[in-house]
Amino acid sequence: MSSKESIKETVRQNYARAALQVVNQGSLSCCGTAAPAGNPITSNLYADSETGSLPKDAVAASLGCGNPTALAELKAGETVLDLGSGGGIDVLLSARRVGPTGKAYGLDMTDEMLALARENQRKAGVQNVEFLKGEIENIPLPEGSVDVIISNCVINLSADKDRVLAEAFRVLKPGGRFAVSDVVVRGEIPSEIRRSVELWVGCLSGALDESVYREKLAAAGFAEISIEPTRVYRAEDAREFLSGHGLDVDAIAPLVDERFFSGFIRARKPA
Repeated sequence: MSSKESIKETVRQNYARAALQVVNQGSLSCCGTAAPAGNPITSNLYADSETGSLPKDAVAASLGCGNPTALAELKAGETVLDLGSGGGIDVLLSARRVGPTGKAYGLDMTDEMLALARENQRKAGVQNVEFLKGEIENIPLPEGSVDVIISNCVINLSADKDRVLAEAFRVLKPGGRFAVSDVVVRGEIPSEIRRSVELWVGCLSGALDESVYREKLAAAGFAEISIEPTRVYRAEDAREFLSGHGLDVDAIAPLVDERFFSGFIRARKPA
């Protein structure tokens, strides 16, 4: 098994386990572990007005680091695709925003997450939604079929981000929008410390440097690229986790503070 295949299989197993944990226990955070109170990554991302009408399992299965549906400025009648849709929270919220004349697709490679998402769709009674099985590196939709692509901290998990961005570009209509939440790195961080912080931020988080993210989007053909920090992480947020991995949080704080952040990444396919 190649390293890319190994990463993909590990991600698949983690998210299958996460889906089953929601069904059996009702809550989790990144990687399917029990959600700590006040988790600085996954907590307080959605307003009560957004989640109040959703099935509790859709909310419990949210593994994201942002709220792309609130930032993507979705319009009635648009077609939206969520890459790595998990339990379906962002798909269901998008479906509400684009209305009955629009369509919201969710794409996920994990059977357990797809089953959970489809059950959440049934409970929510939402008709303009379709969950697809597939990989974000090979999107099972035709060229130029989507107005907006969203994603919630999933692209950073891919071992082939160039392929993901190329596929996103392909399925977008001319003038279509790329509007995703993702974990981003700003500046140099020692590799050992980076690996430990990435584990805390999100399992196999292969977070891109801000400048590299911009370069990859441009290479895929995107224009009007912007990266807006939405939640900046500090070493203190991860003190318990990092200490448990044998790291001196006080010593590494200057190397980590405000270097990792959840960002909202916008770009557009030229018309």
